[in-house]
Amino acid sequence: MSLTTLLVLADGRLPSGGHAHSGGLEAAVAAGRVTDVADVGAFLHGRLVTVGLVAAAFAAAACARPGRWHTLDEGLDARTPSPALRRASRAQGRALLRAGRAMWTLPLTGREPHHPVALGVVAAAAGAGPLEAAVAAAHGSIAGPASAAVRLLGLNPYAVHAELARLAGACDEVAADAAARIDDLADDLPAAGAPLLDIGAELHATWEVRLFAS
Repeated sequence: MSLTTLLVLADGRLPSGGHAHSGGLEAAVAAGRVTDVADVGAFLHGRLVTVGLVAAAFAAAACARPGRWHTLDEGLDARTPSPALRRASRAQGRALLRAGRAMWTLPLTGREPHHPVALGVVAAAAGAGPLEAAVAAAHGSIAGPASAAVRLLGLNPYAVHAELARLAGACDEVAADAAARIDDLADDLPAAGAPLLDIGAELHATWEVRLFAS
């Protein structure tokens, strides 16, 4: 696979709607749990090893076997207890498929899949392998919230991106772990949860004024 293609998949500027989502950071900031750069780093690490791992595993599995996307989508639905997060994930999946269809030939998916499943399908169409899909998913799970942190808290962008750089090794480990599970049944893929993200998402969805969709 072309490394440039991987960069296209992982680029936050890809018109797939990712910029409209904070990954739960807006709710965490409002609750006072994230106030500075150190808090952002801790938030990103926690997100990476929970929902980031799940996203990477499902993206890798969908990339390896695009034909079983429906089963994987159901498995990811079961791992997303928050209705607000399910809506956000499917909205991002829909937007990603739209972007993917403009660049590559994608199979028909019928319903709108969750974002990680859509990422795996798009990655396969782009000629990527499961590891590349997992890297894109793992990186995306922290890059979006990192960008949101600068907007929400007015933090130094260099300091925030230093936190991303510090997580590079952990991101690679998560992606490698995820890619090693592509032969697992959907029920056996990671199911790491982050209850505060689920609770925060439900509260966030009730706000009349908010900067991010989720």
